[in-house]
Amino acid sequence: MDFGLVLQTDPPASKVVELMKRAEGNGFTYGWTFDSAVLWQEPFVIYSQILANTSRLTVGPMVTNPGTRTWEVTASTFATLNDMFGNRTVCGIGRGDSAMRVAGRTPNTLARISAAMKVIRALGSGQEADLGGAVVRFPWIKEDARLPVWMAAYGPKALKMTGEEADGFILQLADLYLTEYMVKAVKDAAVAAGRDPAEVKICVAAPAYVTEDDSPEALAHAREQCRWFGGMVGNHVADLVSKYGAHSAAVPDELTDYIKSREGYDYSHHGRADNPDTAFVPDEIVDRFCLVGPVEKHIEKLQALRELGVDQFAVYDMHDAQEATIDAYGARVIPAVNG
Repeated sequence: MDFGLVLQTDPPASKVVELMKRAEGNGFTYGWTFDSAVLWQEPFVIYSQILANTSRLTVGPMVTNPGTRTWEVTASTFATLNDMFGNRTVCGIGRGDSAMRVAGRTPNTLARISAAMKVIRALGSGQEADLGGAVVRFPWIKEDARLPVWMAAYGPKALKMTGEEADGFILQLADLYLTEYMVKAVKDAAVAAGRDPAEVKICVAAPAYVTEDDSPEALAHAREQCRWFGGMVGNHVADLVSKYGAHSAAVPDELTDYIKSREGYDYSHHGRADNPDTAFVPDEIVDRFCLVGPVEKHIEKLQALRELGVDQFAVYDMHDAQEATIDAYGARVIPAVNG
């Protein structure tokens, strides 16, 4: 199983770079960041420094979207980084929850994501792409250029499209039931489209908080540090409920039930442990969606995720134990999971 580290690009950027270096030294192979131009610093500028200061880490956004940049600019940025550092990027893409809404726009449609994925992957891999007014190809790109595009999804149509079109699936929660349900949907869609389902990489991303023991005090603190995640996921779940209803055969109740008490969301606290808009998230959801507790609990859940076909676990490291979590995973979790 690969391991990734996910960070927000809060200033100073040097801290993001240092944490990514620390992650690589601890056996992590992927470095991801949020991509929301108003809320955080520009990630692609920081990727250049991460790549320059590491030797093996693959970097990319979790996730970018097809609305805040033109598609050829996104592809050119990735292709330039790959030309400089040797095919060490991955394009995670989604609807653009915070990036679009903070700028007063509506998240992108699946049709727009589909079209963007095709253009970005083609251009980033040295092929031609139709921009709607011209067919273009980067004249400077190397023959061995490649750019995998991984799609974030929750709903049935998005899961189907991921299996049909994407190189990887990003699932932002670590609940075992929902992981099994959604991985199956993606793999089944890949098979139906005539693809080898093994070609679609599966990445589960969620906060991880390692405690010294399983005392009530330790677990309570860990849950408070990770509760924000249920609020972030709740934004996407609210969209699904709005589209399909609170109880629908299209979306499992195990995903939708917990947002019944949700009362709006302030993006100024997005992805942060002190988010006041996530009090509605119960402890049960934190435990289901995240990895909290002693090392042994992390290892147990990660092994279960791997049995469900997960290729990578990406650690959301937005809490008060960033370095300690990276070090605990490097010293005890990753070696145990990967033997």
